[in-house]
Amino acid sequence: MTQCHKLGLRSFEMSNDEWCIVEQLWDVLRILKDATLFFSRAMPNLATVILAMDLIDKTLATYTLENKLLSSICAAAGLAKETLNCYYQLTDSSDVYCIMMILHPQHKLAYFQSAN
Repeated sequence: MTQCHKLGLRSFEMSNDEWCIVEQLWDVLRILKDATLFFSRAMPNLATVILAMDLIDKTLATYTLENKLLSSICAAAGLAKETLNCYYQLTDSSDVYCIMMILHPQHKLAYFQSAN
């Protein structure tokens, strides 16, 4: 489409560097897309949400240390992780969260022991 000079779109064609950024962003943002699709299909319980937050947190932490990614992508992953942690810390002060994780048959106290 951009090769057609009549449309005047050539100036909007992305460079190879811009495509590299898009590919890296795609990889980093995939975990958030997957979580969004998962939670929009079903009614999750609190235990599922917490485990998903753990997975997202670990994935974003991995991306912040990935030296194959551009530094701006790593920084963006770090900011996303900080934002997630702001919400995650709110669960620590919730009695419902602690009770739910302890009463959950799959997790019980093991979740808190593994998280220190």
